[in-house]
Amino acid sequence: MSTLAKDLPAMTFQRKGMNDDELLRLYRLLILPRLIEEKMLILLRQGRISKWFSGIGQEAIAVGTTAALLPDELMFTMHRNLGVFTTREMPLDKLVAQWQGKKTGFSKGRERSFHFGALEYGIVGMISHLGPQLSLAAGVALAHKLRRENRVSLAFTGEGGTSQGEFHEALNVASVWELPVIFVIENNGYGLSTPTNEQYRCNTLADRGIGYGMEAYTIDGNNILEVYQTIHALAESMRTNPRPVLLECMTFRMRGHEEASGTKYVPQELFTLWETKDPVQTYEQWLVNEGLLDEEAISALKGSFKQFINDAVERAFNEPEPVPDIEEELEDVYAPTPVVRETTPSSDRKEMRYIDAISDGLRQGMEAHDNLILMGQDIAEYGGVFKITDGFVHQFGKDRVRNTPLCESAIIGISLGLSFKGFKSMVEMQFADFVTCGFNQIVNNLAKGHYRWGANADVVIRMPAGAGVGAGPFHSQSNEAWFAHTPGLKVVFPATPTDAKGLLLAALDDPNPVMFFEHKALYRAVSEEVPVEPYRIPIGKANLVREGNEVSIITYGMGVHWARKAVEEMGIDADILDLRSLVPLDYEAIETTVRKTSRVILLHEDTLFLGIGGEISAWINEHLFEHLDAPVMRSASLDTPVPFAIPLEQQFLPSQRFRQQLNNLLAY
Repeated sequence: MSTLAKDLPAMTFQRKGMNDDELLRLYRLLILPRLIEEKMLILLRQGRISKWFSGIGQEAIAVGTTAALLPDELMFTMHRNLGVFTTREMPLDKLVAQWQGKKTGFSKGRERSFHFGALEYGIVGMISHLGPQLSLAAGVALAHKLRRENRVSLAFTGEGGTSQGEFHEALNVASVWELPVIFVIENNGYGLSTPTNEQYRCNTLADRGIGYGMEAYTIDGNNILEVYQTIHALAESMRTNPRPVLLECMTFRMRGHEEASGTKYVPQELFTLWETKDPVQTYEQWLVNEGLLDEEAISALKGSFKQFINDAVERAFNEPEPVPDIEEELEDVYAPTPVVRETTPSSDRKEMRYIDAISDGLRQGMEAHDNLILMGQDIAEYGGVFKITDGFVHQFGKDRVRNTPLCESAIIGISLGLSFKGFKSMVEMQFADFVTCGFNQIVNNLAKGHYRWGANADVVIRMPAGAGVGAGPFHSQSNEAWFAHTPGLKVVFPATPTDAKGLLLAALDDPNPVMFFEHKALYRAVSEEVPVEPYRIPIGKANLVREGNEVSIITYGMGVHWARKAVEEMGIDADILDLRSLVPLDYEAIETTVRKTSRVILLHEDTLFLGIGGEISAWINEHLFEHLDAPVMRSASLDTPVPFAIPLEQQFLPSQRFRQQLNNLLAY
């Protein structure tokens, strides 16, 4: 039997200074989501809707927390938080349209149920991975703290979600940074069918908050007054004394995880016990006992709500199904970007190494955007492992140049939360390889947010990548193809100091998430005259770095330097096209060079299989086949992890094989 059935305390309601109007308002807010759910279950049985995640039995948590917060304090919801949406007075017909996948919903038919947000109502919806919204709420809390706004944020999770790494990372960072965020655990006894005794061994989940050095409490989540009064007191205190709090709300899910899953795995005695603690019925009876309600008033209110619900449902059902529009779908993947025109500054130039140009661009970006926050491991006083941010903390302060715990996923989530409040952020991965620890936040939150519900994701993630320095398999990967495959991300990989600075400044201006790759082996190996003043190079614009007629070499990053050296030493008259940006690709430049030479070799450091070269080769074959005099060739690294020993690493890299392939192509 679930531990939730043990020693159930009697539910008692205490006014604690609340007047009659406040008590009755909570009742109205509480019964509305219950009545909506009852209507949805009828529609489900009628086959008029396809799926429903029921929050029956848990309404007091959603309603009590929302009613206790200020309207402009953001809430991060989950499946069973209908009461948040209704308490924030979202139009019900628009909500039903959302659930039905209608164009008039909140996500143009692109998201299901509560997987969406609406910042105008102070709500950010979940993704199916459950835990990531906790870090987003911490990011909003950081924005409040930086601006001294005296506001809090609040995020929900279930007891099952507390087993995820994101839960622990979010709590840890929020505690270290003293962020005003309330983490609410809806402990309803089951993660789908898995009971709590198979989820955790601590006595209460509130104990986990204590372990992270934050206040933590366990309350009766079915008692609307206890929830409301607890959240109200905590939020009021946290607004002037910023800190995180973990609140465990004990409750019970009276229906299945979703209706199709049923409840056969739940002992019947649990339903019997928790029916006596139904949040709606117990509060309603207390109000009757207090003389604030009678049967006539209850009946009239419910009748009015039912008519309101029926009308909204019918309006939503009468909305037309979405008409697919390819152009609109593609346009909405990215936020509109200001047109960047490539210019050559007339200012002085200075000899800069690749690493100096990145540092200079980042510093000028900080000067141009006073809402830009830098986050990463050891980037403050230490200046980062490559010293790119050396001295930044003295110029911009620790609020804007922030050392982070080893919590890549939480930090990326915080960066997205900052975006919701109008901040820009740059997250430095110590090595590109470590991005795997934050992969979910990047590909499922940063990348999809604008397409799903128009969310802002103004984030640049700097990725020190590449081999050639004997760093082995965990510090040498070229993993740009992982992200080029994900719609919603922009991917940039400059080869020169001039491009590195100009593209970084453009990336910091761009309202979309940008994966900014930097080759570590180039940091101190290449230098050139770079404009001192700020300038921008448009993302998505390739650069023809060398002109020739025999062959087109299409490449980027370190490949540009391999190609230059090879053609100079081999005496080959080649076009070398530096892509610079992998998403978006400059197809016009690719077409121009292919038409010119009719022979193409694609060169990149990433492994051969499913590398960027394969995609470009396919595009050339589909669109320019008649202009080719030879098959498109690809030169890339071996399909192995990156080895440590220098001789093995040199064999892994394509720089030598490329020369033979180049000869073979010219001889075809």
